[in-house]
Amino acid sequence: IKALNASHLMLADLQPEFGREAEGFKEQGNVYYVKKDYAEAFNFYTKAIDLCPKNASYYGNRAATLMMLSRYREALEDSQQAVRLDDTFMKGHMREGKCHLLLGNAMAATRCFQKVQELEPESSQAQQELKNAESILEFERLAEISFEKRDFRMVVFCMDRALESASACHRFKVLKAECLALLGRYPEAQSVASDILRMDSTNGDALYVRGLCLYYEDCIDKAVQFFVQALRMAPDHEKARLACRNAKALKAKKEEGNKAFKEGSFEEAYDLYSEALTIDPNNIKTNAKLYCNRATVGSKLNKLEQAIEDCTKAIKLDETYIKAYLRRAQCYMDTEQYEEAVRDYEKVYQTEKTKEHKNLLKNAQLELKKSKRKDYYKVLGVDKNATEDEIKKAYRKRALMHHPDRHSGASAEVQKEEEKKFKEVGEAFTVLSDPKKKSRYDSGHDLEDDDMNMDFDANNIFKAFFGGPGGFSFEANSCKADLYLLLIIIC
Repeated sequence: IKALNASHLMLADLQPEFGREAEGFKEQGNVYYVKKDYAEAFNFYTKAIDLCPKNASYYGNRAATLMMLSRYREALEDSQQAVRLDDTFMKGHMREGKCHLLLGNAMAATRCFQKVQELEPESSQAQQELKNAESILEFERLAEISFEKRDFRMVVFCMDRALESASACHRFKVLKAECLALLGRYPEAQSVASDILRMDSTNGDALYVRGLCLYYEDCIDKAVQFFVQALRMAPDHEKARLACRNAKALKAKKEEGNKAFKEGSFEEAYDLYSEALTIDPNNIKTNAKLYCNRATVGSKLNKLEQAIEDCTKAIKLDETYIKAYLRRAQCYMDTEQYEEAVRDYEKVYQTEKTKEHKNLLKNAQLELKKSKRKDYYKVLGVDKNATEDEIKKAYRKRALMHHPDRHSGASAEVQKEEEKKFKEVGEAFTVLSDPKKKSRYDSGHDLEDDDMNMDFDANNIFKAFFGGPGGFSFEANSCKADLYLLLIIIC
């Protein structure tokens, strides 16, 4: 007991000496603080605290230094310790409030600034900081409402405004990053999340956002790894759990569709892609690919209009998706919508100037040019691959059907229309029965520009085709002609 009492007396004798030494450390810290050498200032304030751990001002000074070093959580702890030691320490309350504000806790910051006002009613700084805290609370409220309405741009705006006063708030940054990802602004979202992870590698929210960006960029395997890591750090993270489940389901369903397509089970593939599209409407890139895949299957099933619609949906989701433009252009070609096909191929060629894309564009332009001429195949009612005999048979049928003599008892309007059709049939036969003219016509050349003789008389063609002295007369052979036409139609 005597030894213990002696020790206490010795410590009491040393207290003034410790106090003087601590004050010396504090003064040195102040010098470095003024020089903006905050690391050294921190060291000297720490030495002062080690000697006199009950001095509120030392904690206050070290808190100010930590704030300059952007170590706000540590600064908050020092500020709180300072006001615990001295509840009248106005600067301590002010610094605690500013740390809360910077970290995004506006309610706690408000209480601190109100305490400052109690201690110093005329403090203009406290009044201004209270306004800042109120603004943050209002931006939080607006962001919450906007997120529920899926107005992600407004959420980003609110978080940007809030971060002007709460620059160290990870919660605000994560919410902004999540909304950037939902808006398809993946590089920006990745950048924000990465900045947080550099400071806190265990932040489950930031890991979730990194995974979300990868998931929306169709890097599903990597995305799942980040979701799993986020759940390891925060087992109750519902968003990460849902995203992980969706990612796995989407990958599995897409792969099932691809397998069915490769095996030629097009109906099954179509249904599987349709099911995959219902899993997550927010996954823009993957859904764009799914729409394009379904369009490919649709074209195989001859659902060309549906395929065009699916390609359009894919392009709406991802305007840079070249494969969707190519697929839609081919569907336009197959449905003879050549102007639309040319437009899509032009878009593709402007983006990727390859020889293949150039040829596709030239072919579409040629078909468009050909479509604006008379379609002689349609005039005769034959396929483009019709044989010589099929062309002759078609001409025989159409010529008899539209011959003016056959309609001599009809109205003037009908006679005029039938005469026009009779001439078109003769013109079509003149071209398609001549191998050279047919070849030029099929290749898209303008026959009149090729110095080919296009003058003809429909009646002379008719007489030459049917032959016989004096030609053919409907008036003299009306019954025979009708029977002949009937036989042609039946055959």
